[in-house]
Amino acid sequence: MTATPLRPRITHAREEVDPVVVEEAATAFLAALGLPIETEAMVDTPRRMADAYLEMLRARDFDFTTFTNDDGYDELVLVQDIPVQSLCEHHMLPFSGVAHVGYLPGDRILGLSKFARLVEFHARRAQTQERLTQQIANHLQGTLQPRGVGVVIEAEHTCMSLRGARVSGARTVTSALLGRLRDDPAGRAEFLTLARNGKDKR
Repeated sequence: MTATPLRPRITHAREEVDPVVVEEAATAFLAALGLPIETEAMVDTPRRMADAYLEMLRARDFDFTTFTNDDGYDELVLVQDIPVQSLCEHHMLPFSGVAHVGYLPGDRILGLSKFARLVEFHARRAQTQERLTQQIANHLQGTLQPRGVGVVIEAEHTCMSLRGARVSGARTVTSALLGRLRDDPAGRAEFLTLARNGKDKR
């Protein structure tokens, strides 16, 4: 008999955003930079810029689908190389890379596609990579109640590669470990080794 999935709806409490006001602000910003926004090439740039930021800052709602762990599976489940795109809150420039997300199942197991949905849900906002890593781990722990959670994110920040130090190719690595993946040395080592193995294959 197929288990009935538990499907809590994961949503953001969104503030109302007026796209017209966002476009007007983008127009003023670009004009203040001295850009020729009235030319044929740039006349639609403020709208495109507004649309781009609205898209990058708007997460899609999704169902956090779980199933009863009927077989009592108790080993690590790890999804590697989940794409991450987010915005640095200090410069409003993108950072992108991959996330490795894993957990030790308890009473329920998570639908595999929901790992990517969870990463995207928390990535679509202005923030730091450190906070993003913790948010994903805490959400998975609080909603699924597994025996342990591990999240590693590797990302390149354009605020480092395109400005300031201008160190193209430098990657920032952050991690968050909870439960047995934090407290048990063997579980911690297994998770971090598997996450590094994903990196070695790229």
